Amino acid sequence: MSTQNYMIGVDIGTTSTKAVLFKENGEVVAKAGGEYPLHTPTPSTAEQDPEQIFETVLSSVQGVMADTGISPKQVLFVSFSAAMHSVIAVNKDGIPLTRCITWADNRSAAWSAKLKKELGGMELYLRTGTPIHPMSPITKLMWLRHDEPSVFNQTAKFISIKEYVYYKLFGKYVVDHSIASSTGMMNLEALAWDQEALKLAGITEDQLSTLVPTTHIMTGLKEEYAVRMGLLPSTPFVLGAADGVLSNLGVNAIQPGVVAATIGTSGAIRTVVDRPMTDPKGRIFCYALTEKHWVIGGAVNNGGMIFRWVRDEFAASEIETAKRLGINPYDVLTKIADRIPPGSNGLLFHPYLTGERAPLWDPNARGSFFGLTLNHQKEHMIRSVLEGVIFNMYTVLLAMEEQMGHPAKIHATGGFARSPIWRQMMADIFDQQVIVPESYESSCLGAVVLGLYATGRAESLDIVSTMVGGTHEHQPVKENADVYKALLPIYIRISRKLEEDYEAISEFQRRFEQK
Repeated sequence: MSTQNYMIGVDIGTTSTKAVLFKENGEVVAKAGGEYPLHTPTPSTAEQDPEQIFETVLSSVQGVMADTGISPKQVLFVSFSAAMHSVIAVNKDGIPLTRCITWADNRSAAWSAKLKKELGGMELYLRTGTPIHPMSPITKLMWLRHDEPSVFNQTAKFISIKEYVYYKLFGKYVVDHSIASSTGMMNLEALAWDQEALKLAGITEDQLSTLVPTTHIMTGLKEEYAVRMGLLPSTPFVLGAADGVLSNLGVNAIQPGVVAATIGTSGAIRTVVDRPMTDPKGRIFCYALTEKHWVIGGAVNNGGMIFRWVRDEFAASEIETAKRLGINPYDVLTKIADRIPPGSNGLLFHPYLTGERAPLWDPNARGSFFGLTLNHQKEHMIRSVLEGVIFNMYTVLLAMEEQMGHPAKIHATGGFARSPIWRQMMADIFDQQVIVPESYESSCLGAVVLGLYATGRAESLDIVSTMVGGTHEHQPVKENADVYKALLPIYIRISRKLEEDYEAISEFQRRFEQK
């Protein structure tokens, strides 16, 4: 009788970490995880406690092992996904000198602007594939160097949260090509640290981790952590990749022309190409998955967090109703939105409440309703917010199409994919079939598929097609698609025309915040 084998995928996210235990065929056996706070003492600051995240990683893996009671000998490997763009400064003993500075931290906005306008930002982007924006670690290092020199000068290594976790587990500083390709400091063609980028950051190669492929395997887990997680010290750990590229893999969006659309807290549109590819206008990113798989696309700041804002600021009575009925408040809000015709009677919403990454790459962008009349009610505003998030995603896809052509199909994932109304809205605005894969744990599944490939248990990443089924398919409704096609040019023109005003109002807001 053969012993059942298992795999563990770990996803270190912006607000939580989760571990998922899979059978070798991709079937989910158990999940465990935990949340941690995002520290925002000022509007521009977004930090987390790296040790708290590390503890959550340990407890999440321990959770799936304890829940199932399987033998640690049955675990083939553990493979990691992690959020991109984080920076932790550590001293020579590996002790953090800063918190984990996340992608959402905007304190390097002035250096980002200077890099873009004066210091050859476009040339840097074309070599590294990371758009110039405060999310990018290179701009964070420039900020630390000039604005926090006492910290910068004490720093032995600048690392990401995944590098921190692996250093704690194994005592070595390594970074996979995927996470490294999101720093703005790795040359895509050479798969090496870009010397011009390091000069701009004011650092040397020995202050960064050793570059390795995403399939790199580490063994020799420290005994104390093996015991805490319920694993053997000999358990292989696959370094893995960034959450975005693994999400594409996890929803089986790795074939030419297949696009993954994700809306969680934030959102992203991505597709896989076979070589590094950048955009002459600097609108899309290019990150590594493997040496033969590169992911291009754009991430947006404003996804599900905007829906949460609507819930918290506009929907007190709806939340109370949902509580009494024992249903999810978001389901109540989407049902309300569904009563309003597509296009919200000409009400447009630009969802830039936290600035915007793709396609604007403008931390100063601000949200707005446009077209409000006395005939509009709260219901129209709710629907226009949902439409605005999808409109914004679609403008990223338009930029991608200039590089890849029209997509063959859209695979949707993330929290929004649980809402049939929001999924249909995407099909109508994109005017394209939208398929929702069976697994909502796309990054964790992508991590274990990469692990199967890394350990030689799969000949190619295409094995994911046997693990991912489709649960829902939505076809565009022609009349709805026609409405959105009429509104889209107006939506785009407004955001472009307001660029100078975004900068002016954000400067006013910063002065107001300082008082």
